[in-house]
Amino acid sequence: MFHVKQSTVIVVGGGHAGVEAASAAARMGTRTYLVTLRADTVGALSCNPAVGGLGKGHLVREVDAFGGIIGRAADRAGIQFRLLNRSKGPAVQGPRTQVDRGEYRAAIQNAISALPVQLVEGQVADLLVRDGRVSGVLLDDGAELPGDAVILTTGTFLNGVIHMGGETTSGGRLGESPSVQLADRLYGQGLPMGRLKTGTPPRLSGKSIDWSGLELQPGDENPAMMSFQSTGPHLPQVNCAITHTNEHTHDIIRRNLHLSAMYSGNISGKGPRYCPSIEDKISRFADKKSHQIFLEPETLVGETIYPNGVSTSLPRDVQIAYIRSIRGLENAEISQPGYAIEYDYVDPRALTAELEVRDMPGLWLAGQINGTTGYEEAAAQGLVAGLNAASSVQELPPVQFSRTESYIGVMIDDLVIRGVSEPYRMFTSRAEYRLSLRADNADQRLTPKAIELGILDARQRTFFENKMEQIDDARQKMKSVSVAGKTAREAGVNVAGDGKKRDLYALLSIPNVGVSTILSLSPDLAQFDDSILRQLENEATYSNYLDRQVQEVSRVRRYEGLTIPPDFNYQDIQGLSSELRHKLSIVRPTSIAQAERVEGMTPVALNTLIYRLKISRIDSVRVG
Repeated sequence: MFHVKQSTVIVVGGGHAGVEAASAAARMGTRTYLVTLRADTVGALSCNPAVGGLGKGHLVREVDAFGGIIGRAADRAGIQFRLLNRSKGPAVQGPRTQVDRGEYRAAIQNAISALPVQLVEGQVADLLVRDGRVSGVLLDDGAELPGDAVILTTGTFLNGVIHMGGETTSGGRLGESPSVQLADRLYGQGLPMGRLKTGTPPRLSGKSIDWSGLELQPGDENPAMMSFQSTGPHLPQVNCAITHTNEHTHDIIRRNLHLSAMYSGNISGKGPRYCPSIEDKISRFADKKSHQIFLEPETLVGETIYPNGVSTSLPRDVQIAYIRSIRGLENAEISQPGYAIEYDYVDPRALTAELEVRDMPGLWLAGQINGTTGYEEAAAQGLVAGLNAASSVQELPPVQFSRTESYIGVMIDDLVIRGVSEPYRMFTSRAEYRLSLRADNADQRLTPKAIELGILDARQRTFFENKMEQIDDARQKMKSVSVAGKTAREAGVNVAGDGKKRDLYALLSIPNVGVSTILSLSPDLAQFDDSILRQLENEATYSNYLDRQVQEVSRVRRYEGLTIPPDFNYQDIQGLSSELRHKLSIVRPTSIAQAERVEGMTPVALNTLIYRLKISRIDSVRVG
């Protein structure tokens, strides 16, 4: 892709959102700066050393389909791979990997160093604004860094406060200072903002754990990789282990709830409902006698263990007491105490679908600053912000993601239309079209768009084109071979033993028919790689269920084509309630498809809006 003018995009923050934003902007052809407090912490994992999961794995695959970094880095650093929900259908399966912290950070930094991204060490104190548009950043040492677009990916650093019992410390991460001046600037602009919180568990010394009586959890024998281009793990694989809290653990926590920062009134921000602290679990699920804890190694070279399931803001001495009440952890040593962190976020309804701040042109936001939680959600937003900031400054069309084509589109749509009342986390249940939005076909859905933008390297493009050629050849081969019902029944397929012939692709859509059955009927198909045949098996599994979904997708895309001008006056529309007019004026949907999802919208109200929109277009044509 040839860009006449090289404009400048400045990315603030070196976490997952910042890394993907910088990568995307650089690959779009802009001069790209990545401003971070310390270059050696770029790509650091602030919390759980794991990537992917249910819904989250879909996001990683979609970012990877666009040439992103997170999937390749996770595969390079993975020390245990598991496909979650393996016993369920492909639509709700989620690839996940436990990673080595140091190796992962190194993989991220190597990927960034291979791109034309210039690292700048420093803290951003303010935004530069010229003629009503953000035009760069001011560093805390007084240096100015001019640019055509700025992307803020501040994570938990925006007015971050760390809580442990009654102790409070200013910080965006343990041992790192928060961003206070930048938060003051955003508040000063009148942006709608709030407070959220998240937490992390105490880290344990693996040498102090008695592993002998614990249930081991091995990885998959045939691991599902995070990146489409990866063929297998690079590092030795390890086991995790499972233990449980007990009634004694719960008694210790209950007696000390008043000392928890989350229960003492010290924290005003709301935490993630689907990833509660151990205090929340004990309080909300008082009838449960135990809670599961996953003991996950953080590295191959050290002994640090991440006890997934016991995040806390209790004092250190209480953490030691309840940890040592748990089986296998009776003599456990805490190498780093758990803590809660509270931080500022911007209501994402103040953003466009491209993640640009409506009232501050030239400024894009991505990651936890938008009210989300998780590396994967941040990475996906970073991709969207980076692509669109670069497109905007080069006067190219915006890069948009529909909820009919991607989980990225689902997330962006949810954020800018519905906002958040707690940290937003991706789940497969959020996607109405999840039968067609599977993790295994993310490249087929999105890589053609990335190729059209010209942002993929030759290796990934060739890899994808070769894969698609094999899939097409294998599909055609399956559809060209037909077998009689009797033959199919002899192979174990549950069909009538009549003379009716069915092709192999059609047989794959029948429940309990897999690749092994098809290979027994047509051994020639063994010429194709197993991953190609598995892809077609997933595709065929849902082929009989997708007709209705295709019709619904077509309807939504028609509505997406009915765009709404940014200055459209909702207050003049008779037939809409005053509450709905107010919500539409705040959300400012860009299409009828988005307007349909505004809370309180009814079919009658939607038809009224469509009618008034058409009338306004007729009137403007007459005036013109």
